[in-house]
Amino acid sequence: MKRRVGKAWFFIVVLVIAFLTYTSFWGISSTYGDNRNVRIKGALNEGYEGDGIRWGIDIRGGVDVTFRPTETSEGSGVYNDVTPEELESAAGVIKNRLVNNNITDHEVYIDANNDRIIVRYPWKEGDDTTDVASAIKELGSTASLTFRGGQTDPSGEVILDGEDISNAYMAVNTNDGSYEVGLELTSDGAQKFSTATANYLNDFISIYLDDECISAPRVNAVISDGRCSITGDFTAEEATNLASLIKSGSMPVELETDTFGSINPTLGDQAKTVTVIAGLIGLVLVIIFVIAVYRLPGVIAAIAIIGQLAGTIACITGYFGGSPGFTLTLPGIAGIILSIGMGVDANVVTSERIKEELRAGRTLDGAIQSGFKGSFWAIFDGNITTMVVAMILMGVFGAPDSFFAKVLSPILRFFGTTASGSIYSFGYTLLIGVLLNFIMGVFASRLMIKSISRFKAFRNPWLYGGEKK
Repeated sequence: MKRRVGKAWFFIVVLVIAFLTYTSFWGISSTYGDNRNVRIKGALNEGYEGDGIRWGIDIRGGVDVTFRPTETSEGSGVYNDVTPEELESAAGVIKNRLVNNNITDHEVYIDANNDRIIVRYPWKEGDDTTDVASAIKELGSTASLTFRGGQTDPSGEVILDGEDISNAYMAVNTNDGSYEVGLELTSDGAQKFSTATANYLNDFISIYLDDECISAPRVNAVISDGRCSITGDFTAEEATNLASLIKSGSMPVELETDTFGSINPTLGDQAKTVTVIAGLIGLVLVIIFVIAVYRLPGVIAAIAIIGQLAGTIACITGYFGGSPGFTLTLPGIAGIILSIGMGVDANVVTSERIKEELRAGRTLDGAIQSGFKGSFWAIFDGNITTMVVAMILMGVFGAPDSFFAKVLSPILRFFGTTASGSIYSFGYTLLIGVLLNFIMGVFASRLMIKSISRFKAFRNPWLYGGEKK
């Protein structure tokens, strides 16, 4: 005998979707004096730094900056020589920093004749679009990380450097809730650090980024598992940025800014507004249609669609404070709209099956059970094919070292890379939307319908498309 879904599940799912919807659009933050601490990012908080959605160059414009090698001596006008390989490697580090911050809508070019690297990328959330100098700081400095023996002693013994770090990430200290940078060491790095922490037990090991001491923790125990953390008075954004700089590696050559300026949007904010309004109008009309045609399953479908939209927005903003959001372009908005259409289709297929089973004479419970069972594979097949297309788009038009690009590398190596952030954004939002369609349009909808159908007031088959009792 199959276990029946409890009545409370409908309210639980609705409350979860309501919370996700509210927080994905309006977020959760706290303010203390001039400091604003973002707990959950909200899509509508575009005016605040580190909050809201990061829009692509096509919508909001961005930054155009040229890097060059440093001068042999200040004011000489003679620049240090760099090899083409060093220039290529430096450009790769910049690309990695952009990708690690989910800034997929970017362009990085090398001018080998003049030893220049040209970078274009969109404004950050909350950026003052007249302050280009502040915006380019996001790419960071040379980011040379070293662990040195002693307390704030730049001449101390070098214990570890950037080559010994395999991963870096923003973390939250479980004791006091402060932000820190978690580090995972290579096997060689773990061995070096284990020896160093034994030698410096009850002493200090300082951590330097370039020539600046960012932390000087006391060694209280021997650390042999290859995991440690950088603590300090970090905000979530500072910890995230520092982790990104460490993870992407040190620059092979020292660079400085040659020229910089702003890029006008190719389409503009008006195009975004028109697209969003059109999508919302379409969403409202679709919700009215499914409710009018499918009655109670239509109401459930509307709730699931709103949950799918909220979940997609959460995946774009980065949701939790300190997590890098995803760069959203106009094709990315189109991907959201298309995935919502697929979410509607999934609910329509299920509602039609329930209606057919009721009119064939099945009981309400039997019709619901059979309706979901009969529609699942049709929904699954349609969604899987769309997911494959989305993954191919992300592999072809994403960064060469992205996950899907590596998976497709046996094929892509014959064609070369074709990085395009706008199309990558379309693939990303489409893929996320389809995945959420499984969660909201299939499983959440099933829970809600099975739960609400246990209430006596909602047992009339007419509410599900059958004959009225």
